[in-house]
Amino acid sequence: MLRKGSELLLATGGDREVLLDLDYVTGNRGEPQNTDSYGSLQNGGFIPPRYEETASEKKTIHYLKLSAPWDVLVYYAEELILRAPLQAQPNPNFNTSDRILRKLYIPNVMAESLPNRPLDYYTCAFRKSKMEKFLGCENHDTYFTNTQRHRIVYELLARTVYGKRKRAEVGVARLLNERAYTAAFPLHEGPFELPEYEVRPDELNQRQVLFQYWARWSKWYKYQPLDHIREYFGEKIALYFAWLGFYTAWLLPAAVVGAFVFVSGVMSMGTNTPAKEICNSGGSYLMCPLCKTCKPWNMSDICPMAKVGYLFDHPGTVFFSVFMSFWAVTFLEYWKRKMATLAHHWDCMDFQEEEERPRPEFAAMAPSIEYNPVTGVKEPYFPEKARLSRTLTGSMVIIIMLCVVMIFLVSVIMYRGIVSVMMYRTGSFVLRTQAGNIANISSSMVNLALILLMGQVYTVLALQLTKWEMHRTQTQYEDAFTFKVFVFQFVNFYSSPFYVAFFKGRFVGYPGRYGTLLGMRNEDCGPGGCLIELAEQLFIIMVGKQLISNVQEFVIPKVKAWQQKRALNKVRGTQKSQEPRRWEEDYQLVECEGLFEEYLEIVLQFGFITIFVAAFPLAPLFALLNNWAEVRLDAHKFVCEYRRPVAERAQNIGVWFNILEALSHLSVIVNAFLIAFTSDFLPRLLYQYKFDNDLNGYVNFTLAYAPPSYTSHPMCRYKAFRDNNGNYTLIYWELLAVRLGFIIAFEHVVFFVLRAIDWMVPDVPESLGLKVKRERYLAKQALADNQEALLVSHRGSASSQG
Repeated sequence: MLRKGSELLLATGGDREVLLDLDYVTGNRGEPQNTDSYGSLQNGGFIPPRYEETASEKKTIHYLKLSAPWDVLVYYAEELILRAPLQAQPNPNFNTSDRILRKLYIPNVMAESLPNRPLDYYTCAFRKSKMEKFLGCENHDTYFTNTQRHRIVYELLARTVYGKRKRAEVGVARLLNERAYTAAFPLHEGPFELPEYEVRPDELNQRQVLFQYWARWSKWYKYQPLDHIREYFGEKIALYFAWLGFYTAWLLPAAVVGAFVFVSGVMSMGTNTPAKEICNSGGSYLMCPLCKTCKPWNMSDICPMAKVGYLFDHPGTVFFSVFMSFWAVTFLEYWKRKMATLAHHWDCMDFQEEEERPRPEFAAMAPSIEYNPVTGVKEPYFPEKARLSRTLTGSMVIIIMLCVVMIFLVSVIMYRGIVSVMMYRTGSFVLRTQAGNIANISSSMVNLALILLMGQVYTVLALQLTKWEMHRTQTQYEDAFTFKVFVFQFVNFYSSPFYVAFFKGRFVGYPGRYGTLLGMRNEDCGPGGCLIELAEQLFIIMVGKQLISNVQEFVIPKVKAWQQKRALNKVRGTQKSQEPRRWEEDYQLVECEGLFEEYLEIVLQFGFITIFVAAFPLAPLFALLNNWAEVRLDAHKFVCEYRRPVAERAQNIGVWFNILEALSHLSVIVNAFLIAFTSDFLPRLLYQYKFDNDLNGYVNFTLAYAPPSYTSHPMCRYKAFRDNNGNYTLIYWELLAVRLGFIIAFEHVVFFVLRAIDWMVPDVPESLGLKVKRERYLAKQALADNQEALLVSHRGSASSQG
């Protein structure tokens, strides 16, 4: 029985001298012990020593070490369907750029030779009865890797009954949830710092290799050592870094093309005929007031903004939108190939998760016990109808929170309108001409602060809602939580850009009949158009979020580690003074909280660089710069600041790939509408076709006269395709038809090419298919040769009798 009320830190380690060590740190109210205490594994169970406690005794920390014998490792290796090596093969080169540079005989500065690279093998499912067929089976000390040992031992702890089975008092996860223990994690292989004396690279421990060749900032341009990451942290974490590195590499061509499009806009600013007309118009175009108390203004006042607006609204942005649509789908197609290759290389291609055990929170709160139809074992049960009812209730909470986001959006809109009016009333020429720009930038900063605040509040709320919904397994729980948070963050981050792109300036009305919201005139696009305002918002929200996230990732783990170390030193103060040992140093590290936040941050970034790329061609460049830093920040966290997580198997990045696919398809639709309705590309195209190819007179073409009923400022101009009575002109309807036709043509052409790319690029490379067939053949030979020999002997005896 494990005594409740004690504090216990479980840390599994891989000391080769004793086959497999489990180092546990227990906290109780007994006297410190100077010698190691040993429990035992009986039938896969964990039975630690008892501890007594009295009210007068102080809290101290004790260390308990458990060892799993060879027979237990072998038994669970077969039950967990671990893969065993059959035949060694050369390590494959997965870096396409390295292969291309080698063929061109160009030196590759990104390549680097790493010590102790894990070998590659043909493998098959482990079987104890075929032990002699596997490579290295004679050496029990080194046969299983450390991550395999961690996985096996944690499986033992997860299955151990510590109370009554009918109450689901099973597993260390529930004990952690009940705070009977404080932590459970494998120990690091040693310090990550290099020793003071000279040491050869092949003598470094795995953690030192990862720090020296991966987690340091000086290695920002080097390939990631994915095999070493997988050997140390497991496939799930290695796949995250593989995906992040692959995505970052693919951002390079997107960033180059985006920068080229932006530079071409800068170089062609001087040839922009409409901007020239605005700058040279003088007092020709007297524009209607922008508010009730404002005065008319001359269009020539906005000359600088008209020039800058061309940077984000020229024919190159249309090309870039098409390019990024193809880029997104091609990236995902080739990631599927890369994912399949890595899954096979890391023996996870045919990985199928076993019937998952109930989550500890679910087991503790489930109202009844029922038989599991798959395992036939009694386990906690929660009625499906009750879960559905809770899920629907939780959905209503999500809708309410989304409404709160909309309320904040309206508040930001009103704030922008108030700031603009205040700027106009100052009478200053500079403030008056830059009022919209200043209001847009300041409101974007306010919006970013609200986004981050709402994101934190909702994540906590979503966590509680998901727990309340009583999902049985950890996978169901994580999927439900991911869906909730992503839907909210999608609306939270993208609602303001969507408003600027598709709603701002659409319901303004015309002089004498302006549309209003809560007594204020509806927002119109600024002098440079809505596209430049959208670019400003995207820059502030996207880059601001990245900077704040990177600062948090750098500072927060250090603060948490300092707090952890301080709390542990208070406890150790009651013990004899001694140097901290490996398990104490690891306990001072920050608990690894998983990969959810890491995936969410990058997936939201993927949305910014694909959905609104027509307005912000520099987005891929900023994403590339951020991700170069992100890889090293995450690497440093996992190697130096996090406790070592239990290695988990995975063959893909899970539900995040489906989200990326949905975003890539949504980007095609959004960019089509953005070009059609927000950009001036189609109005200019129509004018060139019908009137003047050089766009002479285009500015006057886009302006209408105020109706005669607008007596306060007669004959002032405003931007719209309306007649003198405020009715839409024939040009408006022609332009609408062109816009709808462009959307249909754009989407059909792009989606057709995307389907063609999907068809032409197989999900599994041909070379990998051959490897899989070779591996299956070897597995069949290794596991079925006895039966073949028996069959041959039977045939031989039958022929002799004949």
